[in-house]
Amino acid sequence: MAVPLLLFSTCRVLISASHSGLGPPRSEFMENLLDKTSEQNYCSLSGIISDACCGYKTVEKINDELFPQLHGLVKANFFKYYKLNLFKECPFWTEYGQCVNRACAVETIDELFQPYKKCEFKEQDFCVVEDEADVESVFVNLLENPERFTGYAGASAGRVWKAVYEENCFNSAPTTNSLGGKSQPASPIKKTNLAGIFNNIANQPDVVDSDTCFEKRVYYRLISGLHSSISIHICNEYLNQTTGQWGPNLDCFISRIGSHPERLENAYFTYVVLLRAISKVSDYLKGYEFCTGNKVQDSEVKDMVNQLVNTAKSIPETFDEKQMFASSQSSLLKEEFKARFRNVSKIMDCVGCDKCRLWGKLQISGIGTALKILFSYDDEFF
Repeated sequence: MAVPLLLFSTCRVLISASHSGLGPPRSEFMENLLDKTSEQNYCSLSGIISDACCGYKTVEKINDELFPQLHGLVKANFFKYYKLNLFKECPFWTEYGQCVNRACAVETIDELFQPYKKCEFKEQDFCVVEDEADVESVFVNLLENPERFTGYAGASAGRVWKAVYEENCFNSAPTTNSLGGKSQPASPIKKTNLAGIFNNIANQPDVVDSDTCFEKRVYYRLISGLHSSISIHICNEYLNQTTGQWGPNLDCFISRIGSHPERLENAYFTYVVLLRAISKVSDYLKGYEFCTGNKVQDSEVKDMVNQLVNTAKSIPETFDEKQMFASSQSSLLKEEFKARFRNVSKIMDCVGCDKCRLWGKLQISGIGTALKILFSYDDEFF
């Protein structure tokens, strides 16, 4: 189990949730949004998080500790560099929707470390992982390529999100595909003209049927939480095309998140699932040897990781994964859940904006890693 996939991508999704205003340091923009006493409190959440084991206040309290720890980690060499292939072709349709905004571009750097061991698809995986030994893969400094507004929208972005949400359609007829030659659910992705159907990233379903089974609700809420995280980043670092300055855009936040409380709720839900995964794998992480060639930095990173996992493990359980796939009839549902999430990870190669693709692949890898920890291994494994 590779830590570059296991921890740093998962940590980055936690940071994504942190950027949504769950903990300090917060900008004045986010403070005002979440201030319960404000006249304009767009996001007043309280009580227990649906389908989780804790409340919103608990998440905000624990994030007061986690937020600075995470931000310390991502500045370390081991975590701030990510290697991926930005040049893969979309496996589902011909993609011509390249973003023309300069903000879409990703600045790559020369090789830093020895190539990681070649990644291979495993049956336990919930996402198609990046092959970091691929000759076309490049190193990216994530601190120099922040997730922010790029101008990528319209039919190309709409097609991607429509394909992602169509993976919510469970119980499709099984078929054989390229994922290991196994019998998998068919993907509903089709080559269709979606111009005018989804014209920006704000479009996402808000409500899942209350009669939907727990496993399917969890799947939907994770996808919605991912979408919400991306939208929050875009609104928090938005380009003012008049001044040329980057900064928070309140109107963007209200239209995409603030006026849809379910979306923020799902961001919290995704956060607690990831937090549970880090807690479950904490002993494994404590024993991992971080190696970049700089012994001083590697020792500092190990100390920071130990501090983070101790914090994550110190809190009551945030999510009970044992409720999922518990019946003797749920094995097929688990395989479909896994296959559909893998499809979503492959859809990220259809994003027609390099920076959007980078962060989409990174965040979906983080969630996929958390799911692998929770549902592919027993507690005793770690």
